Amino acid sequence: MAARFCGLLALLCLSGLDASRPAVNQELSTIFNELWVLDVNRMTPATDYTISVQGRASFVNQGSHVVRDHASQPLFSNVNETKLTNITTFSLFINLLDNFERSTGVAERVTTEELTEINLFLDAVLETEVMKRAHRYLVSKAKSSADLRHFKSQLYLIWFHLYHRHRNTGLDSCGFEHVFVGETKSGTEIIGFHNWIQFYLQEKNLHLDYKGYKARDHDLPDQDDHVLNLQFSWHGLVKPVGSAFIGTSPEFEMALFTIVFLMNTERSTTVLVNIDQCRMELVVIRHGRSLGTAYPKLLSSNGRHVVRQQHSH
Repeated sequence: MAARFCGLLALLCLSGLDASRPAVNQELSTIFNELWVLDVNRMTPATDYTISVQGRASFVNQGSHVVRDHASQPLFSNVNETKLTNITTFSLFINLLDNFERSTGVAERVTTEELTEINLFLDAVLETEVMKRAHRYLVSKAKSSADLRHFKSQLYLIWFHLYHRHRNTGLDSCGFEHVFVGETKSGTEIIGFHNWIQFYLQEKNLHLDYKGYKARDHDLPDQDDHVLNLQFSWHGLVKPVGSAFIGTSPEFEMALFTIVFLMNTERSTTVLVNIDQCRMELVVIRHGRSLGTAYPKLLSSNGRHVVRQQHSH
């Protein structure tokens, strides 16, 4: 079976999915599918990694530390670590994951070495065909400069500029940390954490425990999905339901969310798109000129939204 795009480790509220929604954004769907095709660094399910979705997770209140485990085994049974090491953007991405304070309210201090790691990562991302195409698209929309140095500075401002997430503290957060690394708030809840590589590494090091998938009855996940909604605990705290792409490259995820961020000016933006066989909302929330959070909400996978449309005609 061909690998499907649906790669979301999903931090989303599954209620209200059938409520009225905006029309599918065809223009963004087109460019995002182009980026999907260009994502040659994407890993292939059952070849580069294997996941076991196991049981359906139960309802858990936000802030609760008590949760029934519906998955006795890890989500990832194996990942091609040679690729994680040898693909430049993956390895440089992983280098960044230990640069941040997990708890909001604790000021971040960026060392010279860490700043070098950020620059190396952004340079590598800008060399990929995925980000080159995203850049051309943004230039065509007059949202970015054609000058690569200016575009790199724009990416830095969006993803790595430090700001206050917790009041009355130092600069304690940035978009990259929130979305890709994950944070804890007041010692009671997990916020952010929408990345499969971080999930795998934290699970491997026994800091994270997968509790089961989250899905509607007619949209059960399988090991080929590139999108997954799930529940997990991390350092003793519980994420009742989360979202992330599975197997996709860091540059693909950054490109998608950067485009949504720059194509809109509202504090909170939600766009409805079809990518490969998945229909999803991409949610982006701003923090001034930087990214507050960004995540996907999987609405339908395996092309089921297409089947339902055909049956309704």
